Amino acid sequence: MSKAHVYKRDHINTDEIIPARYLNTDDEAELVKHCLEDLDTDFVNKVQSGDIIVSGEDFGCGSSREHAVWAIRGAGVQTVIAKSFARIFYRNAINNGFYIIELPEAPEKINDGDELEIDYKAGLIKNKTAGIDIKFAPLPDFALEIIEAGGLLNKLAKKNC
Repeated sequence: MSKAHVYKRDHINTDEIIPARYLNTDDEAELVKHCLEDLDTDFVNKVQSGDIIVSGEDFGCGSSREHAVWAIRGAGVQTVIAKSFARIFYRNAINNGFYIIELPEAPEKINDGDELEIDYKAGLIKNKTAGIDIKFAPLPDFALEIIEAGGLLNKLAKKNC
């Protein structure tokens, strides 16, 4: 069971996900220490492996930086569910093997601390706390292949072998 960390705001940008002052490394373990610290100073103390971030519209807007995906993934977050994603964050997530879910009604149907189970292939979120099922459109097959390979570079390496 996964716990939801809900931020009912729009336009959470990459500087809030991982502040620019920490971009001198690509080490996920180091980035994790500062994940979301400008949005929620206690996030890294609350998050556990398999947890889920839920947000409003345009999650990951701002500067194009893979570090934002690396920090979230490194924190053990299994997915981010948002009303919508900034396009560059969306591609960075897939290219780095990180599954994201666009769900316009997410902040209205999922509350902070809710226990969730996700069936990615069926496109179904079971909100165990609220006792409801929430359908979403699964990612297309090409994106799933990239994610299952662990990212675009791994997929291309396997294809060329």
